Amino acid sequence: MTFLIIGHRGVMGVEPENTLRSFVRAERCGMDAIELDLHLSKDGALVVMHDAAVDRTTDGTGPIAEKTLAELRGLDAGDGERVPVFEEVLDAVGAPLQAEIKDVAAARALARVMLHRDLVDRVTVSSFHDEAIAEISALVPGVRTVLIAGRWGADIVDRARTVGADTLALNIRRLTLETAEQARAQGVGIIGWVVNTQEHLRLARALELDGATTDFPEIKRTGRFTA
Repeated sequence: MTFLIIGHRGVMGVEPENTLRSFVRAERCGMDAIELDLHLSKDGALVVMHDAAVDRTTDGTGPIAEKTLAELRGLDAGDGERVPVFEEVLDAVGAPLQAEIKDVAAARALARVMLHRDLVDRVTVSSFHDEAIAEISALVPGVRTVLIAGRWGADIVDRARTVGADTLALNIRRLTLETAEQARAQGVGIIGWVVNTQEHLRLARALELDGATTDFPEIKRTGRFTA
């Protein structure tokens, strides 16, 4: 069974998250794929940042949606890194990407880039929001999608199937064998997040998950040997 190790916002445990520096290091560490987050700037750029506001990860303040790309470029995103846009990440690394979108508007902007650059085979799209997954699926034929959940009900696998998600990304701390088996029975993959300890890595392998999202390069080095 292939077990994928996905770098969370690059390798955010050792580099500033969602920066080119973090993504390049994730690729050098051999991550099977790199996860990142997308928001729209005031002028419609696909900005790579997790939060809706810049306060936590930069030296600025305020919502991303109220700032132009030029204003965002002026911020320090950690260790002198600048806030990247999605297209820059595509050019900086060659690894497969998992792009998390926050809403339907981001789905539409991402769809335009994916269609223009023919990214269906390279970029998987994820979201906590069913409607965003449904939107990207409608706009980009053949796109692979991941429905994310931190908490969920008994209908989580049915939700994934309803919006056409190929895979679920579920909180490893809440994931049960019952959910894993239900997903497998219906042909839906499961990725565990965030897997940052050997204990959680062993759990992910014991549950026969398809992969794990991690903040640390060490999980990639040990993942193949953990049963």
